[in-house]
Amino acid sequence: METESWFIWRDTAHSPYLNMGIDELLLQESAALPGVLLRFYDWDRPSVSIGYVQEYRAAPFRTHTVVRRPTGGGIVYHDDDLTYTAIIPAGHPVTRLNRLESYHLFHRAVQQLLAGFGLSAELAGTGQPPFDRATMQCFTTPTRYDVVAAGQKYAGAAQRRTRDGILHQGSIARTGKRLAEVKREELIEKFLTALQNQLAISFKTFTVSKGFLERAESLAAQKYESTGWNRHKQL
Repeated sequence: METESWFIWRDTAHSPYLNMGIDELLLQESAALPGVLLRFYDWDRPSVSIGYVQEYRAAPFRTHTVVRRPTGGGIVYHDDDLTYTAIIPAGHPVTRLNRLESYHLFHRAVQQLLAGFGLSAELAGTGQPPFDRATMQCFTTPTRYDVVAAGQKYAGAAQRRTRDGILHQGSIARTGKRLAEVKREELIEKFLTALQNQLAISFKTFTVSKGFLERAESLAAQKYESTGWNRHKQL
């Protein structure tokens, strides 16, 4: 079977606003990407991201910097998680999967990652208790196809689908005795290996242009730093 190349961007820490600006711009400009892109990144301060439809008042805005994501879901704390983004350009086979199947693709890899640390993980089933999407906290309220081990949620994700492709934003919690001391780079490598075990893919390094970062900074300043967006979903 022919191996498909996916591209890896091992990004550094940015403000929560720039992180969201980069992700949205990657989706907007995905037609120019050489293939599927995985971006791993960090946060330069204690941060919380909230889903597109979530109420701002539900977030801990007194203790964390809050940014509204372009994707759905609930509150995600970014104190010490492993955060990644997958950009799947329009026309790629993954875009033909339904939303839950595409979540499953990435979360099976997380299951394998956790198994390597002795954690028997499963995808959260459909029998989860009802919850208020406007106020939910993602890592205390498992939803369908989240990854759960020993009664605790370890991974979740949210997506935005447009004519440009799919923006998939994921978070893996580095909590509990078995993951708290694992280095970020080790988790990344194990996640990539797990993806390779599922799919006929190899990885190449992605180099971002200065012009792209300048456009992302402009988008972050105009949209993701704005009170209108973060509090009301309006600009």
